[in-house]
Amino acid sequence: MEYSVLTENEDKELKTVGLELMFLTPEKHQSKEGITSVELARLVNLPLETVKKKLNILKEKGIVQVKGINPKYWKFDQYNFQRMNEDDEIFLLLCSFDDVDFDKYFSY
Repeated sequence: MEYSVLTENEDKELKTVGLELMFLTPEKHQSKEGITSVELARLVNLPLETVKKKLNILKEKGIVQVKGINPKYWKFDQYNFQRMNEDDEIFLLLCSFDDVDFDKYFSY
């Protein structure tokens, strides 16, 4: 399944999930393996089904890894992300920082 931009709202949801995983710190989840979709949904304040859909889009692109079966643990794959085609719309979406508040990812 190829990702295509359907609506501006879906873009924001995908970007929210992707950036949260990209900047995820160990303090934000319980397991060393990664974060569960339930934890991530609470963190980004989106419905669980929406988060699962967005995680699968990112998994198909190879930029998130999943471990386990029940529960599944998700982790951002920085190595694969850096090797993505720079013209890929998901790469461009996750690299567009104009409307990103970095304070929610980092505490100074």
